[in-house]
Amino acid sequence: MSSNPPETEPRGVAKVTSFETTSWSLVRLAANRSSTEGEEALAKLCRQYWYPVYAFIRRRGFGEDEAADLTQGFFARLLEKDTLRAADPEKGRFRTFLLVSCRNFLANEHDRKMAMKRGGGVLPLSLDLKDAEDRYRAEPSHDLTAERLFERRWALELISRSLQQLEEECKAAGRGPLFDALKPGLSGVDESVPASIVAASLGMTEAAVRKASQRLRQRFGQILRARIADTLHRPEDLEDEIRALFLALAS
Repeated sequence: MSSNPPETEPRGVAKVTSFETTSWSLVRLAANRSSTEGEEALAKLCRQYWYPVYAFIRRRGFGEDEAADLTQGFFARLLEKDTLRAADPEKGRFRTFLLVSCRNFLANEHDRKMAMKRGGGVLPLSLDLKDAEDRYRAEPSHDLTAERLFERRWALELISRSLQQLEEECKAAGRGPLFDALKPGLSGVDESVPASIVAASLGMTEAAVRKASQRLRQRFGQILRARIADTLHRPEDLEDEIRALFLALAS
């Protein structure tokens, strides 16, 4: 019997060799703004969470312009009050901490009045308002609460970033066209392209396409699980968090 370990990586996909800061490590770095690493971590957190926060505020009934001001103001307040120092993995998920902080911010009349005006002051992030509104108009139009919409956007952002990482791996391995052809069906969010069409476009057999799709889905699952695990303090919470992700997508 062979003593070789089982293959865990799909063939033709590069293994991840660069270290990516985990979410809680990122939060700790962002809370310490006295260093260059802290500023970079803060900017990364803002990029990851600004749209879920914007969508949450919009669904709470605020208009486009006011939601933009409030989103800017919320992240500015995180900086001014060193709110991130209060984030504690022992007390729950970071997205829950962020959601509660945003609720408190919106409930405070003074904070609403002090929301930064567009184009004024030093802002922690730059909002692409056209992109934000285009994305918001594509959100479910039924009675999805602001909290559920926030959770849904959290789930979709995780999936998007996982697909982006897989795309980078595939391109590094010279399999970019294969990834592009199979991408719609990898996450389960969109419909997959029939294997016959992919095979014809790439000069492959249908069996080879189905095998490649299986391997890419496996790798996508590994990346997604790793990213979810990075947001948790306790490894035993992973399966519950995966269920929460798919529940958010089902909204």
